[in-house]
Amino acid sequence: MQELTQQVVSGLANGGIFASLALALVLIYNAMGLVNFAQGEMAMFATFIAFTLINHGFSYWFALPLTVAIAFAGGVLIQRVVIRPVERAPVLTLVIVTLGLATLINGAAGFLFGYVPRVFPSPFSVSTVNLLGAYLSYQDMGVIVVSGVVLVLIYLLLQRTTIGLMMRAAAHHREASRLLGVRVSWMLALGWGLASAVGAVSGIMVAPVLVLEPNLMQTIIIYAFAAAVLGGIESPLGAVVGGLIVGVTVNLAGAYIPFVGGDLQLAVALAIIVGVLIVKPNGLFGRPSVRNV
Repeated sequence: MQELTQQVVSGLANGGIFASLALALVLIYNAMGLVNFAQGEMAMFATFIAFTLINHGFSYWFALPLTVAIAFAGGVLIQRVVIRPVERAPVLTLVIVTLGLATLINGAAGFLFGYVPRVFPSPFSVSTVNLLGAYLSYQDMGVIVVSGVVLVLIYLLLQRTTIGLMMRAAAHHREASRLLGVRVSWMLALGWGLASAVGAVSGIMVAPVLVLEPNLMQTIIIYAFAAAVLGGIESPLGAVVGGLIVGVTVNLAGAYIPFVGGDLQLAVALAIIVGVLIVKPNGLFGRPSVRNV
């Protein structure tokens, strides 16, 4: 029982990271009906910015919000410069653009920062505390708390503010929003900025657990896709719930299914994606689609 509790608690810590990146995917999907395949690379690049700031003498807790602000500005800039000219193009064109953007950002990170793995500092201790029979490190608790705060702030912004209302209106009813005076294009840019900022937090949280290099988020983004699909690609709440479920499921599969171990955990995430698309394509919290026949 103690080992089971340990795996669940560790899975929740990982799930917080998956949930934050899944939320970034959901924000852009809600804004444009587009899955942003560059989301992981944007988060990785932001993490390198945080690493550079810390190496130049900034404290972790100053570098974190500064990096989030820079990531937000970068997301807005990408939307205005790269996405806006093709936002009315077919979905396939937008997918190709985001794939190209991912390749470009990955190459730029390698050119600017190199491919040598770096150890990203963490403000949290690696010592552990006994929690309900499971040993949880302060690092894991810090990840859970920071991810939780970010997710709550995004929820409050979207559901309790005028800007959030305008963003949701612009995403689902563009023409009506324009008639009511909402600057739809800028609301879409704001969505990209928020997604980039949330992704930056995800990258900064996962970097101390792994190592910082240009391919940092290429595995994490698969888990985030699984979380977003499981929860419902249109549902911010679903992204959070899906992230936690994926985190716990992957941990339990690695611990209790002999042939999975640590090497095939990514296959568990892929199996979740395929299974959800077959059984419940709209996810746990997704809205059923209506199609005219």
